[in-house]
Amino acid sequence: MSLPDPASSEPRAADRDLIANAAGGDERAIAALYDRYGEVLYAIAYRIVGQRADAEEVVIEAFAQAWRDAPRFEVARGSVAGWLTMIARSRALDLVRSRARRERITASAAADRSDGSPAMGGWRSDPALSLDQSERRQQVELALQKLSPPQRQAIELAYFEGLSQSEIAERLKEPLGTVKTRVRLGMQKLRECLRPFYFERGR
Repeated sequence: MSLPDPASSEPRAADRDLIANAAGGDERAIAALYDRYGEVLYAIAYRIVGQRADAEEVVIEAFAQAWRDAPRFEVARGSVAGWLTMIARSRALDLVRSRARRERITASAAADRSDGSPAMGGWRSDPALSLDQSERRQQVELALQKLSPPQRQAIELAYFEGLSQSEIAERLKEPLGTVKTRVRLGMQKLRECLRPFYFERGR
């Protein structure tokens, strides 16, 4: 499947205008591009990764990258559709390469947890651990406050109320693509805010 030629349906300027608006911080613009090209990018990603969930992840990651890189998009180097395709293919290939590594990490983590079975008395109350967890909760709360209200609302509905993205879209009366974009961009901002606390300390 190939991307539709923007010139055959929507004027090419429409895509460029959306990228320009996204570069200015308009999340509705990147959501509109998601609605326009999301299904085609999904098909491209699925051919590479071979799994639906992974293909969906690739598409969201691709649009999140497009959001970040929108200010650097150069019209002279090609169409928005071609640029999005290149990003999606790159993300899909990255995911395929990292899949084996993720599986090894998961297996290793499962083995580590099995060493501390509650039935064997391996879990004991650790005051230092409790303090650390409390501190982390505070950091998460502070990070949430740094999100835009729409991003924070979508993430709270997803992770605190357990709603699916489709249910969130229905409740908020927003397009599904907009909700997916908000959740993904919000989660990326949370990771950036929490990276020093979670990763630079060797956790």
